[in-house]
Amino acid sequence: MTPSPAPALPILTEGQDPRYADVDLWPVSSVLDALVEAQMSAVAAVRAAVPELERAVNAALPRLLAGGRLFYVGAGTSGRIGMQDGVELLPTFGWGPERLVLLLAGGNDAIYQAAEGAEDREDVARAEILAHDPGPNDVVVGIAASGSTPYTCAAIATARAAGSLTIGIACNPSCLLLNAADVGIAIVTGPEVISGSTRLKAGTAQKTTLNLISTTLMIRMGHAYRGQMVDMRVVNEKLRQRACRMVRNLTTSTHEQAIAALEATGFNVKRAVMLRWGIAADRIDPLLATHDGNLRTIQAELDATGNQKG
Repeated sequence: MTPSPAPALPILTEGQDPRYADVDLWPVSSVLDALVEAQMSAVAAVRAAVPELERAVNAALPRLLAGGRLFYVGAGTSGRIGMQDGVELLPTFGWGPERLVLLLAGGNDAIYQAAEGAEDREDVARAEILAHDPGPNDVVVGIAASGSTPYTCAAIATARAAGSLTIGIACNPSCLLLNAADVGIAIVTGPEVISGSTRLKAGTAQKTTLNLISTTLMIRMGHAYRGQMVDMRVVNEKLRQRACRMVRNLTTSTHEQAIAALEATGFNVKRAVMLRWGIAADRIDPLLATHDGNLRTIQAELDATGNQKG
């Protein structure tokens, strides 16, 4: 007699919280309070997963320092959240577009509207991930609230088989995505105020998790110095003024001196800071290359050799 299959584990994000059964009858202030409370619980769930986030960062860092790429993979809300986090690394931290791969089930059309059935296409996921030839220095992050999305799970399994580091982020424990990834991060948020609407606290938890991972990686890679976005891309007047403030904060410069240094370096904050430190223009790029663009270690070398920073 064939044994019965084991019952599937419950998907907590699809559950219903009886506290909200009559939420449609509540006054607006009570609805808003309930939604705020849920958002706060989402952040608390991320806080509980900090040890797993630390594992993910420590595993990813040497690969990215060696020149690897950062992939974000997902479907629906989770995929769009991943795309948002990835895209913002380019202007904020100067991350190279050639080192960023964004895979959303259904392609770019799914950014604006649901792509019916796209999240079930394991074959498409495998083909799309392999089209980018993932390697051992690449870091592939898969995001799925349920942790069972076929597209995301297949992409992560394929990338892992190719030797890439894979990180899975899900809001359900013991799910397929977490088991498929090298590092599984469970952000257990439970049922939503509106049952199954994982754009709510599950979405908040996923975005917060990605914020923590990507920002910590960028800090550790030297894209931030003394709490400043020193690799920020300066593309408008607001950012030119911000760049000027950064140079003034990081050096003993007047407004005029900071602007002159920025203009001399094509509004590159790092190079402008080094110029104001008194480093000759022809030494700036070699120093940045030697120190992987890290101003902190460049500063340490200058201090060790007795150079005075301006």
